[in-house]
Amino acid sequence: MEPDLFTAAAEERQEKDPAASPLAVRMRPRTLDEVVGQQHLLKPGSPLRRLVGEGAGGPAGPSSVILWGPPGTGKTTLAYVVSKATNKRFVELSAITAGVKEVRAVIDGARRASGGYGQETVLFLDEIHRFSKAQQDSLLPAVENRWVTLIAATTENPYFSVISPLLSRSLLLTLEPLTDDDVRGLLRRALTDERGLKETVALPEDTEDHLLRIAGGDARRALTALEAAAGAALDKGEAKIGLRTLEETVDRAAVKYDRDGDQHYDVASALIKSIRGSDVDAALHYLARMIEAGEDPRFIARRLMISASEDIGLADPNALPTAVAAAQAVAMIGFPEAALTLSHATIALALAPKSNAATTAIGAALDDVRKGLAGPVPPHLRDGHYKGAAKLGHAQGYVYPHDLPEGIAPQQYAPDALKEREYYTPTRHGAEARYADAVEWTRKHLGRKRS
Repeated sequence: MEPDLFTAAAEERQEKDPAASPLAVRMRPRTLDEVVGQQHLLKPGSPLRRLVGEGAGGPAGPSSVILWGPPGTGKTTLAYVVSKATNKRFVELSAITAGVKEVRAVIDGARRASGGYGQETVLFLDEIHRFSKAQQDSLLPAVENRWVTLIAATTENPYFSVISPLLSRSLLLTLEPLTDDDVRGLLRRALTDERGLKETVALPEDTEDHLLRIAGGDARRALTALEAAAGAALDKGEAKIGLRTLEETVDRAAVKYDRDGDQHYDVASALIKSIRGSDVDAALHYLARMIEAGEDPRFIARRLMISASEDIGLADPNALPTAVAAAQAVAMIGFPEAALTLSHATIALALAPKSNAATTAIGAALDDVRKGLAGPVPPHLRDGHYKGAAKLGHAQGYVYPHDLPEGIAPQQYAPDALKEREYYTPTRHGAEARYADAVEWTRKHLGRKRS
């Protein structure tokens, strides 16, 4: 990070009094080998290894990277490790507080450091999805010319939140949720490490299991809860963190889920699988457990909206509007009356005919795109509304379907590599039967070969 008087003073204070920093900060790994989880990103020769100076070097310098993953999976931690391990100049900015002015100042400083001292700069930009398009544009020259090596972190899908030119100039590294074993190892290290709790308190197995359920794969949440519970236990003069002590320091709703050995996401999963299996009574049971536990009704409504498309789709076209209406109503009225709306939607979805054809269709299409099966848009389908488009052959030969008696034009729509692909395979369940007839008729009139 850029050195300044206040940063130096804060670091000196932390060295003299480690407890001045939260446990999650104190337990940050000092090297990549100490990082918990994300081993798929830490193999020899990986971009992160090269960023800290590992590797043979040569003409291929380290690439800028975008770290994408849920909260608590280690994005900031990885950047911190790079800052400590690299001999490069390291600058940190947060998109919450920084703007174009700050970005330009960093770039100007990077160019001076490179030209004057031959020193490379690594810029860590947290929460990059909060930057506007113009703010992200200001990074392009620096990344393009490698005046800085960018490490950007985001919890949101970068394909929607990061501009394409910046994505194309960076490597996208996807962080996976931590497993229970990953978090368990981190908790045990925090209990014994000199930077952590120094064996001042023990964590029994039942309390550890409950703490893992609370964490839900979020390392920061796990360490924050551990620190709070350890503090409460030490204040009571206890040598170990009892389950009751942990319960007193965490959200009561989560505790209600866990007292019978049920995890938050286990009950939500059971609700959705009961709806998928058309067992309305089981679905209502799991819904009642979530309501009684004090679950956020908006979370339940979101799961129902997903279920409506994932498991019902066009077998009942009213399923999604019902779920969306329920979500809107729940947001307006809240509990206890929201229980009635959620029951209404759950019953409707459980008893609806089922089809996952929409789910498998987009899955197959995405799989092809990810494999690189795309290709250029056929010329006759390209935009022809600008000057010079005709000279390029764009929109030439396009047949307007409304000009034909049957309203369908037998011309190629998909790229060449995919012109015979069929993604949607409708069922004959419920209302989807008529879509099955429609897709068979349209493919025939488009002149498509039968698969």
